[in-house]
Amino acid sequence: MERAYLTPDDLIRKIPGTTKGYWAQLRFTGKGPRFFKPSPKVVIYEEADVESWIEQSARTQTGEPVIA
Repeated sequence: MERAYLTPDDLIRKIPGTTKGYWAQLRFTGKGPRFFKPSPKVVIYEEADVESWIEQSARTQTGEPVIA
């Protein structure tokens, strides 16, 4: 199976409401999906890693759970 890679521009088009700055901040804080830097000015993400990261963000409520 061939791996598919996405640039930050691809991610902006794929995930509404995100910006290059958002993806840069996620890389800086280590809170985003795994990424690769094949050269100093190039950042790419493996599509499967991004999809997995999105799946991990699934929620069933917006607030904190109530513990009785």
